[in-house]
Order: sequence, then structure tokens, then C-alpha cells
Amino acid sequence: MSGWWRSEFTAAAGTRMHAGVLGPPVATDVVCVHGLGCSHRYFLPFARRLAPAARVAAPDLPGFGRTRGPREALDVRGLSLALADWLRATARGGALLVGNSGGCQVIVDLAVHAPQLLGPVVLNGPTVDRHTRSPLRQLLRTFANSRLERPTLNLVIARDYVDCGPRRLRATFYHLLGDRIERKLHHVRTPAVVVRGSRDLIVSRPWAEEVVAALPDGRLAEVPGAGHALNYSAPDELARITRLLLEETATSS
Repeated sequence: MSGWWRSEFTAAAGTRMHAGVLGPPVATDVVCVHGLGCSHRYFLPFARRLAPAARVAAPDLPGFGRTRGPREALDVRGLSLALADWLRATARGGALLVGNSGGCQVIVDLAVHAPQLLGPVVLNGPTVDRHTRSPLRQLLRTFANSRLERPTLNLVIARDYVDCGPRRLRATFYHLLGDRIERKLHHVRTPAVVVRGSRDLIVSRPWAEEVVAALPDGRLAEVPGAGHALNYSAPDELARITRLLLEETATSS
């Protein structure tokens, strides 16, 4: 748990869900939702930047990081149900949610069956672009994008991939690939910011604009020169965007 203030284990979703927590206990809650094969670990740079203004919690969804999962990999609905159970159990319903990549799909699916648990949302690199929904194209784009991230991110993700195992990783990849996020975006009725790095090879600007257009209350923010995992490779910029949304929603409430 190096860098995180503490580990938090909560009985939820039929397991003990782990979360890394960083920030003052009295600060506003922000919940981070990880992408394919990842865990709380790659949210640490972002959490460090945001912690003075928020209490950041990054749960490991079942089967990832330090949370044990069922034998069979959960699909997107299963992951969003697990997130919903954890939000209820930890009394974090209504917190601002920050997703990266596949984590954005989990957040959007959460809006379908438990909209009352959503606060404002930051969708960093929302997948899957419906125009490139093929395993080969997604894998090629992912490998190409890895050159644009901080080199140490590959070490963090490699550890997470070992934790979840190749079988779960592959099954979850196909679950995410088959999830039609574009059909569910209208359920997100809280203020939403779609964020992408200007060099993101996984999420194109036209796709990000399409996502924004489908959101009832969405806008686009682009980080110049950055890739896909802004929470790790451009944490200052993502924290600035998140703080601005926190301030805006606090003022309007």
C-alpha cells in the first residue's frame, strides 16, 4: 500500500472488496473505477494530486487487485452491480466517480440500474469506440498507445495482470468489447466531463465527441500531448478537471 494512506476492506458483492484510500476523512468523496485488468494502484498519482481537495477511494472490482472474485469473470453488468453494492456498503453513493477506459463502461452501466448512486462523473478515455469494435484493432491500438504513457505504468499494469490472471483478463476484455456503451449514455443524468489525451490512440476525438453528444449534461475536455491513462501519465491535468467539476457541482447544489 505504498503511497496510499490506508487499505479499506468492505464486505460487498459476495466478497471482501479492497480499496486504496487517500485524503482527509472530512473531505469530499471521489471514487475511482479502474479499467481492464487494472487496480487501485494506477490511480495513485491522480489521488496524490487530488487528495488535498478530496478523499479519494479506488476500489478493486471483484477479481482484480486485492479483491478476490468468482471463478468466472464478471461481465460489465456484474462489475457495475459489485460497484453499486460497494457504494452502498461504504455510504459513498452520490460521490463523484472517475473512470478510466473500461471503468467508464462500468460507471455508465451503473447509471442504468442504480442512477441514485451516481454523483458527477469524469469519463477518462471511455471505451469501446463503436467504430473500432474488433479484438485486433483494439489490441493494436492499446499496444501503440503504451508508448505514449509514462514507462513505469507498464510495470504497474504488469503486476495487476499477474494478479487477475490471463483467463480473467481475456474474458473481461471480450465482455467490455461486447458492451454497447453508446446505447446507455442517456441514462447518465448527472454532470459529466469526457476527458481524453490529444494523442490517445484508443479513444479518438470523434468518438469522444459522440459520447459527449449522447450525454444529457456532458462536455469534452482534452489534455494536450497525453495518451489514454491520464490518471497515471497526466495526473495534474486530470486532477484539475476533477476539482473544477467538484467546485461547479458544489456551487449549483
